[in-house]
Amino acid sequence: MCFGPFTRICHWGPLTALGIIKFVTGMTMHCNSMLWPAHSAGSFLNSALFVTLSGLTLYNFLSSMYHGPGYLPLGWKPNKEQDCEYLQSCGVCHGYKAPRSHHCRKCGRCVMKMDHHCPWINNCVGWGNHAHFTLFLLFATLGCLQASVILGRTLYRSIHRMHYLYYGTENEPIIQFGLYGMIMCVLALGLSIGVVVAVGMLFYFQLRAIIRNRTGIEDWILEKANFRRRNSDEKFVFPYDLGPWKNFFQVFNFSCHPIGDGVSWPVVKNCDQYTITREQLQQKNEKRLKAKIYSIVKPASGYWFPFKHGFKVCINFPFTDEPRIKLEVGDKVMVTRWRKYWLFGEKIQRDLPVGEESLLRTRGWFPRRCAVELIENNEDEAGIASTSRHRISEKKVE
Repeated sequence: MCFGPFTRICHWGPLTALGIIKFVTGMTMHCNSMLWPAHSAGSFLNSALFVTLSGLTLYNFLSSMYHGPGYLPLGWKPNKEQDCEYLQSCGVCHGYKAPRSHHCRKCGRCVMKMDHHCPWINNCVGWGNHAHFTLFLLFATLGCLQASVILGRTLYRSIHRMHYLYYGTENEPIIQFGLYGMIMCVLALGLSIGVVVAVGMLFYFQLRAIIRNRTGIEDWILEKANFRRRNSDEKFVFPYDLGPWKNFFQVFNFSCHPIGDGVSWPVVKNCDQYTITREQLQQKNEKRLKAKIYSIVKPASGYWFPFKHGFKVCINFPFTDEPRIKLEVGDKVMVTRWRKYWLFGEKIQRDLPVGEESLLRTRGWFPRRCAVELIENNEDEAGIASTSRHRISEKKVE
């Protein structure tokens, strides 16, 4: 999917974020002007600091949105043909996935060093914009922390204005809000405190990921790698953890421009560029061996809240943004994840001409009560699905 400059920002995420930034900034500046005399040093210092933090927040927000994470070229292949066996192929981008790269279904491209897709910037966070995104989180948290103090102090003085009027020293500012002013101040204070808590936590997780040199996806890969080796003395060595300082400066520099090419990465001793991709392939093979085939006995609408399947199904939905798929009676699905009320799997497609768009994988969540497990022919069906995907990938890469 391609995004123009206006399409990128015309989305509920960026518009909401910009609205919060503008509203909190405007209300904080208004309250600051009431707390301090117009030409006092306190007013100037508070205003200058807050405007600086607000400006840096906006700058890094737009930079992380428009610089983007960096995408692999369509049809990308490694320089050495024999290295293709260590990589997964991408049928959508007609190429292979480089180490640390993953396909984002919302962006429609393979993203270099993908961490996650952020709806607030309507873009992925990855190699190209990791520094700007982290700084956006930092300055947003600091700016809203200062805003919370200013707004809270203003609200307190407004509520207790009669006390300061009769018992004050006449040096305290007397602040009086109307109904709408009070509502807006409370709303701005609530938003700023919410940003401090929520965005502050997200900043902590991003900073921790940078120091460890692990993306959110790689955390999951490492967890599964250690789980696979839980009964053996072998331990999986994460190849990109070079130490806190080297990891930190692999993301941050004075210009915040991305370092390297996004494809080749320095690795620790006894590891190579394909250490983690080989582990991914092994995990994928094990996942395929554990998969079970289900037959659809009730149609699945593909809705996030399929009320016709019961209240419990709706309230116990999978807490993920992965898609829900539409299925018809008689369809067969290779299921790889199980929940009490939901299943995650890939629809098995047969007898379709290789090379057509219809061969793109259809996978996602659907209600468990729509399907029954096929005890017989599980291995045969899984083999057919695996062969079909292999044919599709080979055709797309050629």
